[in-house]
Amino acid sequence: MKRSYFVWALLLLVLLFDQWSKIWVKLNMAMGESFNVFGLSWFKIYFTENPGMAFGMELGGEYGKLALSLFRVIAVGFISYYLFTLVKKNASWGLLASITLILAGAMGNILDSMFYGLIFTESGTHIPAKMTEFGDGYASFLHGRVVDMLYFPLIEKPFRFFQPIFNIADAAISVGVALLIIFYRRFFPEVDNKEVAATTQTKDTEIGHPIATDDNLENKTNQTV
Repeated sequence: MKRSYFVWALLLLVLLFDQWSKIWVKLNMAMGESFNVFGLSWFKIYFTENPGMAFGMELGGEYGKLALSLFRVIAVGFISYYLFTLVKKNASWGLLASITLILAGAMGNILDSMFYGLIFTESGTHIPAKMTEFGDGYASFLHGRVVDMLYFPLIEKPFRFFQPIFNIADAAISVGVALLIIFYRRFFPEVDNKEVAATTQTKDTEIGHPIATDDNLENKTNQTV
């Protein structure tokens, strides 16, 4: 399987699953409505909207929202270019998967910000939103709110854990970043080798041992002769 096919397949899979889940929740659930998944009290679908950052965090105000949306667009551009260079260099499958997950997650949330305010009516506390004529929605371009729904209250008492409500795009970004951290040395062995070489050179210098170079070896050979 070509690396480019793998990247496109993973990217589209995450985006489709992310957008399908958000649109379904948006059209079928009222704001604040929830239900247990498979009857589990610690796994809920809980509909809320996030005007700011991931996992329910917010960047306040209209200008803050616009700045965040623009930052996401720029970040997606840089990540896309970096991923393209990795594909050309035949980077490892794990590294490609990590960067693709981060890119797909960022793109998924950008789509909410770009278009949801243009195509959906406002979600009420008693009635779900509806699709409307393009441009007649609840917000302008880049001011749409991100749909969150995944909620895992693993512990309720004496404190609540895990409290953030997120979406599949957020999860994809988190998994991608976690893979980069865990397998950093495997994904970037050349960086590790350079660090080892630099450390060895520093130690040799500190203890007064000359570093073996071609010139040193040649001088030693001439002296022996």
